[in-house]
Amino acid sequence: MDMKWPPCPRPLLGACALLSLATAALVGHVLLHDFMVVPRELHGFSQVPKEMNQAHQQRASGPGPQPSLGAAPTQCDVPPNSRFDCAPDKAITREQCEARGCCYVPARWRPRGSQMAQPWCFFPPSYPSYKLGNLTTTETGYTATLRRDTPTFFPKDVLTLRLDVLMETESRLHLTIRDPVNQRYEVPLETPRVHSRAPSTLYSVEFSEEPFGVVVRRKLDGRVVLNTTVAPLFFAEQFLQLSTSLPSPYVTGLAEHLGPLMLSTNWTKVTLWNRDVAPKSDVNLYGSHPFYLVLEDGGLAHGVFLLNSNAMDVVLQPSPALSWRSTGGILDVYVFLGPEPKSVVRQYLDVVGYPFMPPYWGLGFHLCRWGYSSTAITRQVVENMTQALFPLDVQWNDLDYMDARRDFTFNTDGFGDFPAMVQELHQGGRRYVMIVDPAISSSGPAGSYRPYDEGLRRGVFITNDTGQPLIGKVWPGPTAFPDFTNPETLDWWQDMVAEFHAQVPFDGMWIDMNEPSNFVKGSVDGCPDSDLENPPYVPGVVGGTLRAATICASSHQFLSTHYNLHNLYGLTEALASHRALVKVRGSRPFVISRSTFAGHGRYAGHWTGDVWSSWEQLSSSVPEVLLFNLLGVPLVGADICGFLGNTSEELCVRWTQLGAFYPFMRNHNDLHSLPQEPYRFSDSAQRAMRTALALRYALLPHLYTLFHRAHTGGETVARPLFLEFPEDPHTWTVDRQLLWGEALLITPVLEAGKVEVTGYFPNGTWYNLQTVPAEALGSLPPPPSAPFKSAIHSEGQWVTLPAPLDTINLHLRAGHIIPLQGPGLTTTESRKQPMALAVALTGSGEAHGELFWDDGESLGVLERGAYMQVVFLARNNTIMNELLHVTNEGAGLQLRKVTVLGVVTAPQQVVSNGIPVSNFTYSLQTQTLAIPVSLAMGEQFLISWS
Repeated sequence: MDMKWPPCPRPLLGACALLSLATAALVGHVLLHDFMVVPRELHGFSQVPKEMNQAHQQRASGPGPQPSLGAAPTQCDVPPNSRFDCAPDKAITREQCEARGCCYVPARWRPRGSQMAQPWCFFPPSYPSYKLGNLTTTETGYTATLRRDTPTFFPKDVLTLRLDVLMETESRLHLTIRDPVNQRYEVPLETPRVHSRAPSTLYSVEFSEEPFGVVVRRKLDGRVVLNTTVAPLFFAEQFLQLSTSLPSPYVTGLAEHLGPLMLSTNWTKVTLWNRDVAPKSDVNLYGSHPFYLVLEDGGLAHGVFLLNSNAMDVVLQPSPALSWRSTGGILDVYVFLGPEPKSVVRQYLDVVGYPFMPPYWGLGFHLCRWGYSSTAITRQVVENMTQALFPLDVQWNDLDYMDARRDFTFNTDGFGDFPAMVQELHQGGRRYVMIVDPAISSSGPAGSYRPYDEGLRRGVFITNDTGQPLIGKVWPGPTAFPDFTNPETLDWWQDMVAEFHAQVPFDGMWIDMNEPSNFVKGSVDGCPDSDLENPPYVPGVVGGTLRAATICASSHQFLSTHYNLHNLYGLTEALASHRALVKVRGSRPFVISRSTFAGHGRYAGHWTGDVWSSWEQLSSSVPEVLLFNLLGVPLVGADICGFLGNTSEELCVRWTQLGAFYPFMRNHNDLHSLPQEPYRFSDSAQRAMRTALALRYALLPHLYTLFHRAHTGGETVARPLFLEFPEDPHTWTVDRQLLWGEALLITPVLEAGKVEVTGYFPNGTWYNLQTVPAEALGSLPPPPSAPFKSAIHSEGQWVTLPAPLDTINLHLRAGHIIPLQGPGLTTTESRKQPMALAVALTGSGEAHGELFWDDGESLGVLERGAYMQVVFLARNNTIMNELLHVTNEGAGLQLRKVTVLGVVTAPQQVVSNGIPVSNFTYSLQTQTLAIPVSLAMGEQFLISWS
């Protein structure tokens, strides 16, 4: 999904499309018109079933005219869970509700565990909506006109709309609803364009003529995945609402929020408006991703993406159903039919873009603290890590390095030899990343601060109503905010990055405060009193106004108003930073951002912000990491040991063990908290952390291969169990464990004082990775002395595992082979170590795996063919490799050990490339065969035993 420069919103597509969400059986409460319109020419469209028509006829008032607003409705016997709110904007009286033409029936109680109350004022089945007309087929689908005769209670209804539908692919349906006369803001992201209708589809589409609605079914089983007839469509100047039934209450997505992976449909509201706030439940956080995925019976799934960047609420209710309420833009809806969850994720990423490929060093251990106040202190931290034998790939600095907290400067007091420190890190095989905030100090005299002077000259800042740069207040004091939707800003940002890099040769950028955050409301001069600042509908944002902790919604950017573009600020800065690093460094960029939007993973990773050092936030980091992987942002992690408050030793050990399996692994904490570097703790705690870090470094070749698959195939890196086992409903709500790819299951301890942990093991055999001898992992510490099972043969069950403080439970799934490498204190060292294979056989003796390898940092390796890709196969007591692509890259990788798990009988003979291996070992107790070899990864080999 490329940013489109310059600005014009996308042209109308020959067939674009509308519609909204996935759906299903509210059959008792589905409101379909007395007949459904089905264009004969479109073969993928089916007749609406008789039962749905009958259900509507029973609920509707008959074929007479719709009542006008102001008359109290007569059909108000709607079950509480199926009510759609007719007062989303404010609390109103019975008289005001009935004046809107709605039903008023007080609910007796607030449902237990719900975030919101059931609506007392709700739409009757007969509430006026749009009527569909002029349905016409096109090369890509069809188009139609929607007309509303009766205005709603929101100002400035758009009474005539255009519906476009694209049957883009077999599994992707795309619908848009626009104003055909007045150009409205559309999200400036390039999405796939199609020129003809898909020849066959997994879905059928039906239409209700009056009231207008769309029903999308899965052809396989007739299940309704989207049904917008359940509530009236709203399309006013500053309020759009589209509702749908859901076929299941198992819904995930709609980031960023703190909580379980599965959203509650028990009257829950998710607000999307990017905000600087320490993560807590039920508030809008740093990112906005208007995409959800629904798990359906039988292991099927579908997804829905509303491409809209305005402030919005998404309401889930128990019927189950979902309503999008946006404050602007258009309705631009994609429906993904899967049919299984893994395909839904890939189909979503086909639209928003596949993740970028990180440099190999970016997967190592990162260390930061706000409070490293000099190069001397920073150097000492690195030295302490080395002396304590902890791996460290990337050293970071927070604001401390800056001069007066201004971007692209460093202070000469503590950081006078800053460039030399970074060069020393490079000489030690390490990398360096520092914080960069978007807000640019505006308070110095003219000519004193080049980034601001140049920015003013080149017109790169967001402006207020007078055309002057809007001035807010952030860390340096008064600040202006770059407008990253302006092409000139991209060039200015690149120039500033290049000039600073010429002084300090940093390797990556940490972009913070980019919601954008502002320490005053709107600006130092306040904000104008306007519809953009005070819209008729304000979503449930922290602070109650759109300008709270950010800049004025009415401020002006190159592409539109900040009202429309706010949620894109972090994404556009990530794109600008990614682009600048490519140009300046000429190698793979590394950007970590706090604020995100759909498609962010194409340019950058994400950390989960200012989390507290608490067991609750340790636990909630698992679903957050899983969620961002589903959204195409696999390079994600939380601040290990927590950012705010003081950690305990036990919490920090457990967080380091889990953090070793975050795709992005960084320990970072606050100026006001106790230091928490690994070497700060007791010897036993350090040993436990060292074990976790050594495990991660041993697994880096596998992790890097997973990132390659994400980059080229739209896969996830860390993934929830349901993605691999969607047919097992027990996996659907598991969010205290995670998988790496298909093969590794991580079961962390997430509670204080526990020496056991219970995890769910899907059907199959799962080998304890502690079974793999230490030498196969290089210099790993010996495995813990606690008793453990070498394998779990599960039929799909919960298993309680020993988990003393020095242990994180890690299991390898039968049928898989993973590459391992001897760890080092940096990836520069570890990439030179010999490798091993862990082979986990199924009952039939089969397994497969893969290794992708390149130089770890160059651009264009796939295009140039400068990589090695090897597949490993085990069957019939043999292991062989298949060379998919081999060049000089990786030619030096040596395979020294193969550990085979699940060998039932003791082998009499082992042969490697035709030469007998005499010093193999076999354990009957663990059914493990360990074979020392001396082979090249990039050359054909065959190992067999008999």
